[in-house]
Amino acid sequence: MATALKTASVLAFERKLDPSDALFFAGQWDDRDNLDAWPSVTVREKSVRGTISNRLKAKDQDAAKLDAAIESPNLQTVDVATLPSTEDTLMVRFTLRVLGGAGTPSACNNADYQSKLQDTVEGYVASQGFDALAQRYAYNLANGRFLWRNRVGAEQVEVRVRHIQNGQAVSTWTFDALSLSLRHFEADKGAQKALGELAGCMARGLAGERHTLLEVIAFARVGNGQEVFPSQELILDRGRGDKSKTLYKVGEVAGIHSQKLGNALRTIDTWYPAEEGEDLGPIAVEPYGSVTTQGKAYRQPKQKADFYSLLDNWILKDKTPSQTDQHFVMATLIRGGVFGDAG
Repeated sequence: MATALKTASVLAFERKLDPSDALFFAGQWDDRDNLDAWPSVTVREKSVRGTISNRLKAKDQDAAKLDAAIESPNLQTVDVATLPSTEDTLMVRFTLRVLGGAGTPSACNNADYQSKLQDTVEGYVASQGFDALAQRYAYNLANGRFLWRNRVGAEQVEVRVRHIQNGQAVSTWTFDALSLSLRHFEADKGAQKALGELAGCMARGLAGERHTLLEVIAFARVGNGQEVFPSQELILDRGRGDKSKTLYKVGEVAGIHSQKLGNALRTIDTWYPAEEGEDLGPIAVEPYGSVTTQGKAYRQPKQKADFYSLLDNWILKDKTPSQTDQHFVMATLIRGGVFGDAG
């Protein structure tokens, strides 16, 4: 009698989109072809005297207590990063490896489950390929989503993507990032050819057909001396008198965490269940569709829309998900993580 297939208790996948940290540089918009001459953006401290602006408890809202609180200075030391007063453009630069082997676990303690998983993934690749996912990943490079707050309010944003082989650029694609929406993945005719070529390059990397290393260089024209926004460090044990904001830097160069870049690249999930009239746009691929800024999970297990429900139905029960849910499951495997059944 055959034993019912069960999810492996040890099941882990390595990420297949592997960005480096991004580094910040400053220069003039008209000098974008002279990259190596751009100086780095550094992080420095400044101290400010803040005012009381937080919501007060009811017992502290009388005039005397409020005046007393306002008289006490709210002294803060924070990190800040700005362009020099002579430069108007931020350059953000990083590399991205696109790796093959999507859907092949790095650790799995159940050979039968791994075999069934491999067959399922191969079936997806044969019928769907990686083109649909690669198109969305490429679009998120082209539209500069990875710039986060640095993209907001910029006068011009240009993104250049280079395919690197043997240390040399064999292909280069250039995009006007502001002409590409953050709300959908439909490009105008002017960008379709370059996007298609970039997506094809990334799809071949995901399929393991070729080594794919991309260098991504983004220029955001924000204005002379303007503040720019590296990643902020999460420090859990701040003491009294410590800085209230610490910015990320590599050596002395301001930068963005690789994890934050990865989050931007995988913000491709438009397939989650949405309530009528709700138009959030794409969210990052996460097993439960988590959007931390809203404190909400858009893929609830009770709706059978989360990654685990879809994967178990697909592998254990041979219930093939819809095409869009197949894309979501594969995108989660490309994201990587530990997905074993703890029992």
